[in-house]
Amino acid sequence: MSSTRYVKPTESELEILQVLWTRETASVREVHEVISASKDIGYTTTLKLMQIMHEKGLVKRDDSVKTHIYQAAVSREKTQKHLLGKMIDGLFGGSSTQLVLQALGANKASAEELEEIQHLLNNLKNQ
Repeated sequence: MSSTRYVKPTESELEILQVLWTRETASVREVHEVISASKDIGYTTTLKLMQIMHEKGLVKRDDSVKTHIYQAAVSREKTQKHLLGKMIDGLFGGSSTQLVLQALGANKASAEELEEIQHLLNNLKNQ
C-alpha cells in the first residue's frame, strides 16, 4: 500500500491545476491571468490558493528566482481517476453504466466521440 495520501483538490484548486497541466509551468501572475479571464478573482486570492496548494503537495514551486514558477505535482490522469472513482461511488452507487448513461443522455456526443466510445467498447469486449 502506498504511503502517500491523495489530497483531493477543491474546485478552485482544480482550476489552477488545469492551467498548470496545460502550460506545464507558470507564475502566479500567468495563472491568475488565465483564471481571471472567466472568473472574478483577485490576484492575492490566486497567490494564497497556490501557496496552500504548495503546502498540500498539489504543486511544486521553483523559488530559485525572484518570480516563483509553479508546476503541478499531481498528474491529470491520477486526479481524474481518483475524482471519477469517488463520483461513481457517491453519485451512481458504484455503477459505471449509470454514469455513462447519464453522460450520454445529458450531452449530445459528436459522431467522432461516439466512434471513439464504440472503439473502446469493442476493445473491452475483446479482452
